Amino acid sequence: MSDIDPRSSPHHTVRTVGDTAVVELRGEIDILTAPPLAARLDALTAGPHPDLVLDLRPVAFIDCAGLGVLRRARNRALARHGRLRLVTDSRSFRRVLRCVGLTGVFELHPSLTALALAPEAVAAPAATG
Repeated sequence: MSDIDPRSSPHHTVRTVGDTAVVELRGEIDILTAPPLAARLDALTAGPHPDLVLDLRPVAFIDCAGLGVLRRARNRALARHGRLRLVTDSRSFRRVLRCVGLTGVFELHPSLTALALAPEAVAAPAATG
C-alpha cells in the first residue's frame, strides 16, 4: 500500500478546444504531487506554439513547489512562442501570487467563459491523470 494520501494527489483532465489544451487540475499541488504534474505539463508544452489553459478553480491547495510547476509551464510555453493562461476565481491564490512576487507574471481569468472556452464547448476528455 502507498504511503501517499490519495486525497492529496492532484488529478487532472485534459480537453482540447481547437488548438488549446484545457487542463482542469483538482486536489492539492505540493512537493509530493508536483513532479508528475510537471512531467504532464512538459509534454503539453513540448511542441511549437503551445496554447495551454490551466483551470485551477478545483485546486484545494498549492505550495511553492506547485507555483514552480506553473511558472515552469509558463516559461516553456513562452519559449516556444506559445501561451499559458490560468483560470482562477480564488482571492487567496491571487494573494499568494502577490506575496511571492508573481503578480503580473501569469495571465489570469476568472472563468472559462471569460476565455470563450465555455465547458459546453470543450471536447470530451483526452486524458485523465
